[in-house]
Amino acid sequence: MANNTLTITDNRTGKSYEIPIEHDTIHATDLRKIKVHDGDFGMMTYDPAFMNTASCKSTITYIDGDKGILRYRGYPIEDLAESCTYLEVAHLLFREELPTQIQLDEWTKQVQHHSLIHQNIVNIIDSFRYDAHPMTILISTISALASFFPEANNIFDAEVRKRQIRRLIGKVPTIAAFAYRHRTGMPYVYPEDDLSFVGNIASMMFKWGSRKFFSHPVLERALNILFVLHADHEQNCSTSTMRVIGSSHVDPYSAIAGAAAALFGPLHGGANEAVIHMLDQIHDIKNVPDFIKRVKAGEGRLMGFGHRVYKNYDPRAKVIKKLAYEVFEVTGRNPKLEIALELERIALEDEYFVSRKLYPNVDFYSGLIYQAMGFPVDMFPVLFAIPRTSGWLAHWQEMLVDPDQKIARPRQIYLGHDKRTFIPMENRK
Repeated sequence: MANNTLTITDNRTGKSYEIPIEHDTIHATDLRKIKVHDGDFGMMTYDPAFMNTASCKSTITYIDGDKGILRYRGYPIEDLAESCTYLEVAHLLFREELPTQIQLDEWTKQVQHHSLIHQNIVNIIDSFRYDAHPMTILISTISALASFFPEANNIFDAEVRKRQIRRLIGKVPTIAAFAYRHRTGMPYVYPEDDLSFVGNIASMMFKWGSRKFFSHPVLERALNILFVLHADHEQNCSTSTMRVIGSSHVDPYSAIAGAAAALFGPLHGGANEAVIHMLDQIHDIKNVPDFIKRVKAGEGRLMGFGHRVYKNYDPRAKVIKKLAYEVFEVTGRNPKLEIALELERIALEDEYFVSRKLYPNVDFYSGLIYQAMGFPVDMFPVLFAIPRTSGWLAHWQEMLVDPDQKIARPRQIYLGHDKRTFIPMENRK
């Protein structure tokens, strides 16, 4: 008997089956051979929320949640956050290698070339109510881009794909900034070629009047690090959505809009907003013990702690916690930080939280930094979507050239009625 197989005995029939093992997994379709009789569909697995199901093979991001490891293309996230710009990391996600200076200059030029948006797109943004959530503007406007670039439907043309990738990375920040300006009632600020990618975003959002805008180097670096940390995170909800929608071979703009909609949820991209609301609710450090008591009693949730994947300290949270102090040196100390630090101290010492492996995640400190930098709370998921665009597109591209991939079509376990006799209207009670 081969060592790289799994032997399954069906006690209903007494039959044994030998299933091949590859990369510590078995193909779910191999279970179909397990039947009681020939008319059976065959065995399926039941896995709500995909807790233990691999939907793809990928070379992009590696996570070991038990050890607190996150790597892009093999590079530790801590090294990339400390030493790379966001566009360097985006290049790495798409082209599998960190760029040389010449390659980075060309890549940056290509992305910046696509940062302007058509006036018709501006008109779409203008059509939203003055108080529309910026994330709804972003989702809708990205979807509308598909009508401006019909060539994007040629998804199996490698050069066409590359153009759409550059366009989306270039245009999403501009749309995001315009959504912010629309929300705040300020005139739009267009991108400038002589600013960095992150510096341009800050300029488009915060510039006032005719004077040239220069972001504070510490704050620009902080935003760059946050973008690097948020660029990708393996098969999360929005990335899986990108792959599922993309598997229908739709254009990337429609798929990105769907992924951004998934990100909008409070359990995903809106989690750091929930942390801020929690800290506002606690209000004062002296109220922390009572809040912790209510959490233990099941009367509340400790937002920003725990993660589906990480059963150790989220490596991104370690970077962000250090970054928070650097930002507050410039902006002034956010009073919510003291509450956050006390919550973290208790959670890391209290057996209730330790036994449940509830460690701080990336959302716990990121909202505090965004707020200190002047971003309103409803912009947090938008700031998440800007860098995650590169991760979504990297997975979209990988999915399209993977010969194993087909249109996504999960199975279900039907528990409804068996065949029923139709009842005419006049006979129904």
